[in-house]
Amino acid sequence: MDKYISLTEASELIGKSKETLRRWDREGKLSAVREPISNYRVYRKAEVQTLFSDFLFDNSSVDETSNFVQAENEYSVLELFAGAGGLAIGLEKAGIKCVALNEIDKYACQTLRKNRPNWNVLEGDIKAFDFSEYNNKVDIVTGGFPCQAFSYAGKKLGLADARGTLFYEFARVVKEVNPPICIGENVRGLLSHENGKTLQGMISILDEIGYNVVPVQVLKAINFKVPQKRERLILVGIRKDIDLKYEYPKPYKKIYNLIDALKKSDLFDCDVPKSQGSEYPKSKVDVLNLVPQKGYWRDLPLEIQKEFMGGSFYLGGGKTGIARRIGWDEPCLTLTCSPAQKQTERCHPEETRPFTVREYARIQTFPDDWKFEGSVSQQYKQIGNAVPVNLGREVGYSIVKFLNQYYSLSKPK
Repeated sequence: MDKYISLTEASELIGKSKETLRRWDREGKLSAVREPISNYRVYRKAEVQTLFSDFLFDNSSVDETSNFVQAENEYSVLELFAGAGGLAIGLEKAGIKCVALNEIDKYACQTLRKNRPNWNVLEGDIKAFDFSEYNNKVDIVTGGFPCQAFSYAGKKLGLADARGTLFYEFARVVKEVNPPICIGENVRGLLSHENGKTLQGMISILDEIGYNVVPVQVLKAINFKVPQKRERLILVGIRKDIDLKYEYPKPYKKIYNLIDALKKSDLFDCDVPKSQGSEYPKSKVDVLNLVPQKGYWRDLPLEIQKEFMGGSFYLGGGKTGIARRIGWDEPCLTLTCSPAQKQTERCHPEETRPFTVREYARIQTFPDDWKFEGSVSQQYKQIGNAVPVNLGREVGYSIVKFLNQYYSLSKPK
């Protein structure tokens, strides 16, 4: 087995940037060495894994954080790009009522209707809907719009320049509804998309329609009771007539691991229910049988590495998601829409197979009674695309806290 891993691999394993690792090297916290054969600067794998464990599992202090807050009024949300309901359930758990949800995927809509027959599910392309009936009647508009490039007409991007993108539709609905607060969520990559211009464009569009954007944050799901290393960028807009500060939810110290998702734990009161799931072809099973927990393709015998990786064996880089088996005592890597993609393998810790549908759902903190519609591949897609429910709940508490303040100040004296 390989004793050494590259800077990229160490960065991905610990979840810290390469710059941080270089600083730690200078400070002597985690020293790089020269790999005997290539003479590249590398890290001893055992040292990185030890530091990773210490870093991740420092639960010595009692977790006194709580974002819980009681809603002092009945608050309502209009959700766009609702998917299978991860964010909507999270907000519901925080005490926010869902008045309507728009989603284009028919299977996700079937999932929403099956689990919440009373929810008003608006199925179809957002462009086809007018939401002005909700004007001044809804407290929050949320939406996980996709990250798309804009056409730049001038230096300051306006609403008209974003036409044809789904962010334009999000902003249009916010303008029609005029809620006190709007929340957009996206992938971390939005920060650097088009060198940050896309995000700046979104901020200037929200400014144009009457919303101040709170400094953008990327929330790590592992800090909010989710046993998964998933990150979501949160974009919060506050209507300009409201002079109140919005505060993001506080992170928890306790980190939950895969075992907490799939076995009885603080997160779930029973082991994960049995369910359908994908299977690997025999050729893949034979290879992955040789990978230990928390291991990946570099843990294979050299000849099998070369055969399994093909030409990419010689290309360098980490590729730590290939032939990756998750360990019980670590959070899962970010789930994708398909459980068995070569670049983002997520193999069960003990059995050589992908995670099942219900295991996927647990890792995203969906309740066991939330049923998914469509084929198995459609169910994986819905779950993989979702906002983790527990992250949605914590964001929900932060919204409730803001709205409690807003309505206590705006009550007639």
